[in-house]
Amino acid sequence: MRGFITAPAGHAGLRLADDLPEPLPAPHEAVVEVRAYAVNHDELNLIARRPDGWRPGQDVAGVVVQAAADGSGPAPGTRVVCYLDWEGWAERIAVPTHRLATLADRVPFEQAATLPIAGLTALRALRVGGAVLGRQVLVTGATGGVGQFAVQLAVAAGAHVTAQVSSPEREAEARALGARQVVTSLEDDTLGPYHLVLDGIGGPQTAQAVRRIAPGGHLAWYGNIGGPAELRLGDFYAQGWNAHVVGFISPVPDETKGEDLAILADLVADGRLTPRVGLTLDWEKTPEALDALARREVRGKAVLTVGGER
Repeated sequence: MRGFITAPAGHAGLRLADDLPEPLPAPHEAVVEVRAYAVNHDELNLIARRPDGWRPGQDVAGVVVQAAADGSGPAPGTRVVCYLDWEGWAERIAVPTHRLATLADRVPFEQAATLPIAGLTALRALRVGGAVLGRQVLVTGATGGVGQFAVQLAVAAGAHVTAQVSSPEREAEARALGARQVVTSLEDDTLGPYHLVLDGIGGPQTAQAVRRIAPGGHLAWYGNIGGPAELRLGDFYAQGWNAHVVGFISPVPDETKGEDLAILADLVADGRLTPRVGLTLDWEKTPEALDALARREVRGKAVLTVGGER
């Protein structure tokens, strides 16, 4: 079986092996033939930290070819989206049935593959704020992998969304996602107050966002691509008295990953959520996709296709 493993001398730290063992599923696992997978920015860090013989890959969509022996999960031939810890960049994988959801025929594998890490992060982070109907919500990095979902889901929940983007060139894209207001900086004292902030940037921007939170509001902090953040108690005195900052770890809880994937997949099937795929390549070009991700050239998600039906 073919699949990628880490290799220090390989392009982007990877090698496409052709001698991987076939998956040996546990009783609660189905075997899935991979049709598409997405790559995430943090996988660059994982590859660097596990440089020799590790098998990356978390976001996968494909078709069940062997049902779980314990009777859980879907039958062979079912189209699914899967959330893995690793090994997803291969032709076939074993997936715990509580970590997959079925896909309607009208949801392309390429779109489905974008949902696990980024989609679940956005969905679960949005829940930090509770009911957001009619509330002011700020999403940083709004046209990125997680941000695109966060904006759309917050709008679907009835929030008034302000999107922070890195440059004026991304304003039209953020508005197309449904944002009511788009900004490139949080230094404007007239911004907010926000009931909820979804922050995937970190760096100095996190403190700026805290200064825009409403009293008792919430900030779900799930990313640090802007560098380490420094917060002072004085940042909360601007207006965010007794606000809550949550260091948000999206993979928890594990047991409801499939349920949340099903929510996202149904929203895509109904046309209420549109994954933005910024790059699509054949899976043999996964190193090139990682290069583009590292250079921050991809808006939305980068997806690799593994033959077969789309």
